[in-house]
Amino acid sequence: MTSVRPKLKPETPKAVTGWSTATGRSIWLAADGSWTEDASRLAVFTGDEAEGRLAASLKQEGVVTDPYFMEVTASGEISGRELLRETMRAEAARSFAAAERETV
Repeated sequence: MTSVRPKLKPETPKAVTGWSTATGRSIWLAADGSWTEDASRLAVFTGDEAEGRLAASLKQEGVVTDPYFMEVTASGEISGRELLRETMRAEAARSFAAAERETV
């Protein structure tokens, strides 16, 4: 399943994000190609590399559901017209991680 998202220009810094197929939690693609629930570890892509990373992510349905681009700054900070939604997704992921540490 894919949702329609705003089209970002090739030179716009972006990250690949989606939801963990196993848990439903927000996840981001890290520079090493792994998926992380920690938004501070997201990788920033532009141009053809970004398109290639998204295309590869779309083939990983067993790991990630509905991957898409989100706009970020060159340093990986969440930005763009969907700032509020993406910030809320990142904060929820931090909250889940903190709650799990407290129960261990």
